[in-house]
Amino acid sequence: MESISSTTHEANSPFDEARDSRWKIISIVAAVMLGMLLSSLDQTIVGTAMPRVIADLHGLEHYAWVFTAYMLASTVSVPIYGKLSDIYGRRPFYMLGMVIFLLGSALSGMAQSMPQLILFRGIQGLGAGAMMPIAMAIIGDVFPPAERGKWQGLLMSVFGLTTIVGPTLGGWLTDNWGWRWVFYVNMPVGVLALIVAGLALPRKVTRRSHTVDYLGAAALVAGTVPLLLGFSWAGTEYAWGSPQIIGLLVFAVIALAAFVVIETKAAEPIISPRLFRNQIFRVSSLATFLTAAGMFGATLYLPLFIQGVLGKSATNSGAVLTPMMLGFIVSSIVGGQIMSRTGRYKFLALGGFVVATVGMALLARMPADVSSSVVIRNMIILGLGIGVSMSLFTIIVQNAFPFRQLGEVTASLTFFRSIGGTIGAALFGTIMTNRFHASFNASLSPEIRQVIPADQLTQLGNPQVLLSEQTMTSLRQLFGAAGASGNDLFNQFMLTVRDSLSTSIGDLFAVGAVMMALAVVSVLFLREIPLRSSFAEDPIAVTGEAVAAAAAEIPTSLAGGQSAPISAGSDRLGQSRPLPGSSD
Repeated sequence: MESISSTTHEANSPFDEARDSRWKIISIVAAVMLGMLLSSLDQTIVGTAMPRVIADLHGLEHYAWVFTAYMLASTVSVPIYGKLSDIYGRRPFYMLGMVIFLLGSALSGMAQSMPQLILFRGIQGLGAGAMMPIAMAIIGDVFPPAERGKWQGLLMSVFGLTTIVGPTLGGWLTDNWGWRWVFYVNMPVGVLALIVAGLALPRKVTRRSHTVDYLGAAALVAGTVPLLLGFSWAGTEYAWGSPQIIGLLVFAVIALAAFVVIETKAAEPIISPRLFRNQIFRVSSLATFLTAAGMFGATLYLPLFIQGVLGKSATNSGAVLTPMMLGFIVSSIVGGQIMSRTGRYKFLALGGFVVATVGMALLARMPADVSSSVVIRNMIILGLGIGVSMSLFTIIVQNAFPFRQLGEVTASLTFFRSIGGTIGAALFGTIMTNRFHASFNASLSPEIRQVIPADQLTQLGNPQVLLSEQTMTSLRQLFGAAGASGNDLFNQFMLTVRDSLSTSIGDLFAVGAVMMALAVVSVLFLREIPLRSSFAEDPIAVTGEAVAAAAAEIPTSLAGGQSAPISAGSDRLGQSRPLPGSSD
């Protein structure tokens, strides 16, 4: 393990010395932010360059795999890295993740075919799987829970900023230097991040005897990969009821069930089933899952609404999403500051999800002729709601577990966030496609059906095809051949498309509003325990008996409702004692 005392209080870590030096703290935070920048920028910069990549390398049928390979590799490796960082320390795996990521970036930039690019993107994902959760765990190492909010909020603002800047930068690099530079641009940022991390992060690690759960890791990969593939392909590559999708999901369930059995018997499990005995972890995992699903739905289909329904031209999706991401950045920073100052988090979680629910509901009610100002207002409201929750639950679960499990619980929460985003995107895609087809086919007039051949009409059932200038030119020529009424029929056809698209995306956001409302309900059951103000305190157990026992130790001078950290790991004489129902 890392340099952690085996006593109940677990106050010692490799970062103890850093906490005594302001310069050390600044350098560590800089290393973490550079790693976050490297990881999050890549997720937003690549999409803009993909049309040029396809034109150069061909292989349009492999388009989705460029993103799927990255997502699969990063998701399945997250909990493994988190557990290993608890055993061996953060520094080696954080830097290893950067090295692997940079290797994948360099290779991706040199790819000569789509299969090569897909393979190299998978290597990138293996590196990214280390950077995000370990970055958050490092913040947990340096700052006690009561101080983490403002720093976690700052890290999340980096993610929001790259969502805005990334697509624009990707487009500029592609147009001026070529698509390969969307991968090469990671190199200078990554080298700087490696240097800062190498200098700033502590090298000291106290080793103990341990066992690595290789069997559990293999079972996790065997279960997660087909699960993610099944939800990624369902409704696009294959029908939901197809043998391929059913087979993948059945295999995933069997492998994940085996994983649970293996973890119950493992000496040092990758994801301990005991985590789920902790009520705070259960609620936080569910809320995080729902948040990720809702956010992915918004970021994937808001650009389609604005460009396809409103007919607005946007050079990239980042420009479209700017209002939402500005709200995201503001709320993540302000929410973190509020939590650090008050020591309370439940009201922030409830408030964030209520605002996000309102934002989703407003988006769901937008008609096809909605004004741009109303869309911007609704996007800002949604961003304000989601931004609070993205970093909040990381601190909540870190506060509920012993210091020595910090990497494990942080990575586990990130894992459920990734799973939620993948499943949410797949479900939303199916909802949008099915509702669009139903509304589109029901609304087409007989006159339009006579103009457009049946086979072409089937191809036009994909609304994203209609964003193509080439397709629009072909349609105008097709309707122009219909005579004097051709122009009116074309306008009628486009109105049908916009109304159908508006209806389908509205239904999608309605489902997102339900997800956010379910998150509100789940947070109602979230137990709030005081945020620890030092590393010398154990997390307060979350069972009813333990909370009651901890509450009994609160001095009467605090009865006025002010939150205060409680050391549940020692009695009033300072002697160590366990709490009933402790999660460890």
